[in-house]
Amino acid sequence: MKTKLTLSILIPAYNEEKTIKSCVESCLNQSERPDEVIIINDGSKDRTLEILKSFKNKIKVIDLNKNTGNKSKAQEIGLKYVKTDIFITTDADTELDVDFVRYMRKAFIKNPDCTAVCGYVESKESNWITKVREINYSIGQNLYKRAQSYLGAMYVLIGCGSAFRTKDFKETVTFDHDNITEDLDFTYKLKLANKKIVLEEKAIVYTQDPNNLRSYFHQLYRWHSGGWYCLKKNIRIFKKPNNALILSLIYLEGLIMGAVLVFAPLIIFFNASYYLIYVCLGLVITTVSSSYGIFRFKRYNLFFYIPHQYILGSIEQLIFLHTFFKEFVFKNKNLIWYKPDRY
Repeated sequence: MKTKLTLSILIPAYNEEKTIKSCVESCLNQSERPDEVIIINDGSKDRTLEILKSFKNKIKVIDLNKNTGNKSKAQEIGLKYVKTDIFITTDADTELDVDFVRYMRKAFIKNPDCTAVCGYVESKESNWITKVREINYSIGQNLYKRAQSYLGAMYVLIGCGSAFRTKDFKETVTFDHDNITEDLDFTYKLKLANKKIVLEEKAIVYTQDPNNLRSYFHQLYRWHSGGWYCLKKNIRIFKKPNNALILSLIYLEGLIMGAVLVFAPLIIFFNASYYLIYVCLGLVITTVSSSYGIFRFKRYNLFFYIPHQYILGSIEQLIFLHTFFKEFVFKNKNLIWYKPDRY
């Protein structure tokens, strides 16, 4: 077993002049330096390439003259240049914690039979919308992802902070370029090949989430549309009991909650008290799950935003239901990438 694994960081970038400098600096200023930082400049029309050139030979820049139009295409091109034992995928709007590389290396050494390691994402604070996103991360990672990890059924590797054994990835994963949630597609392919995925909570990345409602809802549509499409595409994943259990709970919960919201007016028409009970129950569940995540995050200021999270969470459930009918029932595939506004 190798005790020293070589490591690359792979970053696709398209018009990222506002964030690319801090992203690259976070990769270079690690407590354990990566062996290589590879950035694919995907035909940027702003100052992205100029900023990348300022780092000179500290990084490797793959400059594409024309935008590929798809993040996974840029990743596929960049992967050809990766020669190290493992590689990290992150986004140009994301910063790595100073010990991210160290904890990722450690996770692979500790788990020599694993193919991928999922990191831990936190949202850069901007306003109340990003604070709601932070609460969602606290719930998703401290409850759902931990449970999935224990059951051996991690169903999504975060695109802005995951790592892979290069050889296993190249042998297992193909780039289909047919969806807008490539990280989820990678995860399903690894699970179908019976590859082990682990969670490393100490490997933290700080990502820039949308800080206006238009971009926020576009992001949700992209995530959920891609989620339904990837599930339909990789439906064989239900053959494995632990995957079937986790995925059924996740998707059925979302469908049921979305349906209840849709039929809420009927509930009010027949008996308003039933709807009041539903609202109160939802608030209690949201408060309890959020509180647990917030305590583990140690981000106590987020308590004030639990009501906001309940409101935006209800809208997200409606989006979840809408994308189900759009993608799964009417087979209206979404390939539109909504790039969030950078700040």
